[in-house]
Amino acid sequence: MITVHHLNNSRSQRVLWLLEELGVAYEIKKYVRDHRTMLAPASLLKVHPLGKSPVITEREITVAESGAIIEYLIERYDDGRFAPALGTPEHLRWRYWMHFAEGSAMPPLLLKLVFDRIEQSPMPFFARPIARGISAKVKSALVEPNLKRQLDFMESELSKSEWFAGNEFSAADVQMSFPIEAAAQRAGLDASRPKLMAFLKRIHARPVPG
Repeated sequence: MITVHHLNNSRSQRVLWLLEELGVAYEIKKYVRDHRTMLAPASLLKVHPLGKSPVITEREITVAESGAIIEYLIERYDDGRFAPALGTPEHLRWRYWMHFAEGSAMPPLLLKLVFDRIEQSPMPFFARPIARGISAKVKSALVEPNLKRQLDFMESELSKSEWFAGNEFSAADVQMSFPIEAAAQRAGLDASRPKLMAFLKRIHARPVPG
């Protein structure tokens, strides 16, 4: 039995989704963020030294990091539905998007979240204009141009095929769902990029497995 160590409002949602798609039995151990710091509880350190989620355990095996967990599940439980065949152009695209999601897409989204919170955080009145000025400068010069470039790139790539790895839904779409959802919530993704918005509609409309 796989145990998913599930932290609220975290990337572990993708792992749960893929397990449902695969039809693999699992159990959930829930963890709740500190409401003030939004950090994971110290009890997660007993599962993995970094104390972060997602993490899964299966017998003596512990796997962390979303991409590594998804690849482990595909290698162990998939029958060819959620990853294109090795050696195909689709598999190369699949592997690219599996790594792009966290390696390229998420860093600017996290930076935007951090600097947005800096601007909104309470602070002494004399520090507020300095902090907000620095935050606005970093976002306008670095974060927002990078986000625009990435969203434009993803929009262009989805004009080539319905799904990220090709014409069939795959685990790459599960992996890419998180940054695209995050972009829609806090990075300006809207109807001006119809391919990405259509992707969100398709994944929201997928039937419940089983």
